[in-house]
Amino acid sequence: MSSIVELTKVDKIYPGAVEIQVLVDVNLNFESGSCSSVVGESGSGKSTLLNIMGTLDKPTRGMVVIDGKRTDTMDKNKLAELRNETIGFVFQFHYLLPEFTAMENVLMPYLINKRKPYKEVLKRADEIFNTLGIGKLKNSPVTKISGGEQQRVAIARALINNPKIILADEPTGNLDSETTYRICNIFQEIIQKYGTTFIVVTHDLTVAEHTNRVIEIKDGRIVGDTKK
Repeated sequence: MSSIVELTKVDKIYPGAVEIQVLVDVNLNFESGSCSSVVGESGSGKSTLLNIMGTLDKPTRGMVVIDGKRTDTMDKNKLAELRNETIGFVFQFHYLLPEFTAMENVLMPYLINKRKPYKEVLKRADEIFNTLGIGKLKNSPVTKISGGEQQRVAIARALINNPKIILADEPTGNLDSETTYRICNIFQEIIQKYGTTFIVVTHDLTVAEHTNRVIEIKDGRIVGDTKK
């Protein structure tokens, strides 16, 4: 498989009275259609790493290539374009809009970009809802559904524009163990159905066990990289 995310000699330093180096000489490649987890203690640098892969931040030094495009030298407009076309995000706090239904929340990224015919997108939304097992909730206000269901709606929203990469930051942090297990299985189902690449940042070893590769980061350095 070809690499869809590549990081070469990436450092991240936050300036100040005392400089803080959060990432140190990070070298990583992620294959298309893979499912990987990044684990580490709080403050280890894993969220900073995710932000750089998601083009929300830039490295201080080093090269980042996303889907064949070098991002560390891109301007903010090109980064936004690449991000909207290529990357979906799932966070611990799903950030759904409470005044809208589940379907309306899922369609928000499309409504912002309007790249495809509306009927085609609605058909894809229906398919995603059914894949995630929440087809009956499409027209429900998001305030009336459970936390696990809300997280599945957030996953559907991340998928609506058919991104090649999903970056998930502690996606099961607020969920019980049974719902966490279901969400992990959903990630694998999505990979098999759509060929999406998943990179999950987590401190939950249960989540890491459901991925095909576990990368451990400590004090900004990669200290472990295990493929299953």
